[in-house]
Amino acid sequence: MGRVGKLLGRPWVIGMLVVAVVGVGSGLYWFQPWKLWQDERVDEALPGLVVTPEPEASVPPETDAPSRTPASTPTPTPTPTPTPTSEPGPRTVAGGELISHEHATSGTVKLVRLADGSHVVRLENLDTSNGPDLRVWLTDAPVKEGRAGWHVFDDGAYVSLGKLKGNKGSQNYTLPADVDPADFTSVSIWCDRFDVSFGAAELARGV
Repeated sequence: MGRVGKLLGRPWVIGMLVVAVVGVGSGLYWFQPWKLWQDERVDEALPGLVVTPEPEASVPPETDAPSRTPASTPTPTPTPTPTPTSEPGPRTVAGGELISHEHATSGTVKLVRLADGSHVVRLENLDTSNGPDLRVWLTDAPVKEGRAGWHVFDDGAYVSLGKLKGNKGSQNYTLPADVDPADFTSVSIWCDRFDVSFGAAELARGV
């Protein structure tokens, strides 16, 4: 048995190898470094936004001879068609631009009120890094530049609107019915595993 075989035969060496393997496995699970090179793009339309198609031009039917209306027959007066009243569409009530925190992040955040009175947070043209356990948080924390703003969003009130659907694209996140959007002032792309903001935006009212 060689020197390596003798070392592997010792219990403490086997224990160290097991600890090393477990440590590497745990590190890969928690940090998931491969996600930094895997982009996930999700593009969604704004709920309730109806696109009306252009009307097709009408083509009169071809006839062999011109039709004539007898002089004694009066021309009927067309009855006007009432115009249907359309529902109010989505309305942006607040918004702002994302700034970078732990990772380079850009895009626009909008708080949108839908026709039925519900609200969604909409991320438009989002571009950030992928990562483990990313969430979209609606918070009452101020948005600060630099490292001072990385960890402030769990200091006060916040609502998780769910997992980030994709690190690129335009996406919608529905506010729960019992959440009053007036109580919150910012949105963060929050890494829940490491309690750090990837990027955030201040919600300015009346935009």
